[in-house]
Amino acid sequence: MPLAMNRDVFITCAVTGSGDTVSKSPHVPITPKQIADSAIDAAKAGAAVVHCHVRDPDTGAPSRRNDLYKEVTDRIRSAEVDVVLNLTAGMGGDLIFGDVESPLPLNPKGTDMAGATERVSHVAECLPEICTLDCGTMNFNLGDYVMTNTPSMLRAMGAKMTELGVRPEIEAFDTGHLWFAKQLAEEGVIEDPVLIQLCMGIPWGAPDDLNTFMAMVNNVPSHWTFSAFSIGRNAMAYPAASVLAGGNIRVGLEDNLYIGKGQLATNAQLVEKAANIVENMGARIIGPEEVRKKLKLTKR
Repeated sequence: MPLAMNRDVFITCAVTGSGDTVSKSPHVPITPKQIADSAIDAAKAGAAVVHCHVRDPDTGAPSRRNDLYKEVTDRIRSAEVDVVLNLTAGMGGDLIFGDVESPLPLNPKGTDMAGATERVSHVAECLPEICTLDCGTMNFNLGDYVMTNTPSMLRAMGAKMTELGVRPEIEAFDTGHLWFAKQLAEEGVIEDPVLIQLCMGIPWGAPDDLNTFMAMVNNVPSHWTFSAFSIGRNAMAYPAASVLAGGNIRVGLEDNLYIGKGQLATNAQLVEKAANIVENMGARIIGPEEVRKKLKLTKR
């Protein structure tokens, strides 16, 4: 595949995620105010899109509470800085089995299964411009945990997002997820312009080596828009890799806590560093209005 560098790049900042990172860095935002403030700072640093989860304000544990999403959404929308709002819809599909000899009953600690309507209820209430659709089931690097997204569930959730006028961002953790995304588009469940996030280096999905990354890129239809990220130590190398491959970029504390060896980062610092990498490559960072035009987003 010939090099097709993207010259007009947008940055997504994944602000907090749902991983067990709260105890590992004081910069991981927990409360709705902290999450919104961190998202606003990321936007000021150059992020055109902020991708938000919510957490229990008392414990820092991941949450699906609609009131927390509503507060985050309202705070970001009332800020002086403009930014495209992207809410996760990846919660509610968590299965944790018993031990290997007795997989059933499921472990109630951590198992969280919800129906399609419930999984997108906060999207229906908050009406962000974008929400995520994790396009497949996979084993995560946690003994008995499976992230479940069945074809029927994805069709139902994708149809609800499209009906609401919210652009799904397809989260692809392996090539089969891209295959199914094409099927959803063929069926009209998701509409053009299709937005894809290539999620690299997450055990046990697609590893973040460049051969696998380019296999993912080569499975994205040429008229679709994609971004990419990697978690951990390669997170700050992936802005360059994605832009060189024709894509956009994602950084943030959901994916990586460090800006350098032993140096804990804020979301704004990660965005600033990514922007510098892109601009030093000769590309231009575009803002939220250009992203809205490119992706035909509806600002609420």
